[in-house]
Amino acid sequence: MSNLLKLGLPKGSLQESTFHLFGKAGYKISSTSRSYFPAIDDPEMKAMLIRAQEMSRYVEDGTLDVGMTGRDWVMENGSKVQEVAELIYAKAGLRPVRWVLAAPANSAIKSVKDLEGKKIATELVNVSKEYLKKNGVNAQVEFSWGATEAKPPELADAIIEVTETGSSLRANNLVILETLMESNTLVIANKAAWGDPWKKKKIEDMVLLLKGALAAEEKVGLKMNVPRTKLDAVLKVLPSLNSPTVADLQDKNWVDVDTVVDEKIVRTMIPKLKDAGAEGIVEYPLNKVIP
Repeated sequence: MSNLLKLGLPKGSLQESTFHLFGKAGYKISSTSRSYFPAIDDPEMKAMLIRAQEMSRYVEDGTLDVGMTGRDWVMENGSKVQEVAELIYAKAGLRPVRWVLAAPANSAIKSVKDLEGKKIATELVNVSKEYLKKNGVNAQVEFSWGATEAKPPELADAIIEVTETGSSLRANNLVILETLMESNTLVIANKAAWGDPWKKKKIEDMVLLLKGALAAEEKVGLKMNVPRTKLDAVLKVLPSLNSPTVADLQDKNWVDVDTVVDEKIVRTMIPKLKDAGAEGIVEYPLNKVIP
């Protein structure tokens, strides 16, 4: 097939949330536990599962046309790729992750300046070395193959590790001393693929749907019937992306009001809408919100 987009999806911690996001965007992706080539219901796409740590290298060299990985790994690899979009989601929620410097709670290490001559364990070796250099600190940076939180104090004096909530660090009696960087998921493209008009449009369309799916994660739709005499009171309760849709009903004394709101405020909003005169209030989930 002449028109085929080679898509890299992150294997590991981001895999489940990425599959969920694509599903809401309208793409059906299925994969067996041992397969690195998930099926996708778009004949113009071929998907491959790649570790986020390696993704940018395969996009840069053209093995993949487009991929999803963290900004942290693009920086770590020094990859020259086209940044297409930033998508704020992670393993456990819709927020960026942080790379932090952490040390045992009872350690004498209280800041980066205390790392002189010490050993630091991390997966993010190159970024960590730059961080130390910027702070004028000479320390040994050792690549960690995993279970980094368990290494201090016996195997390392401190660690530089990624976290969303900090709970794993606290569970291992580690204290966050400084934040090196925040990282979100990026959609990145091979520069030659981005220069191909068909592939660029295919990528842009995919990103539009992914952003719409992500926007819908924290929003819901509300529908309700409202007496015309109570419409102004109800509209004062409702925030909206733009303005609510108000449509006539068969009974001219009533209107239908339809809008999109943040899910987190619905539980306080619905009683207020009821008090303002709304009836038949229906809350419904959204797959995509396209601005």
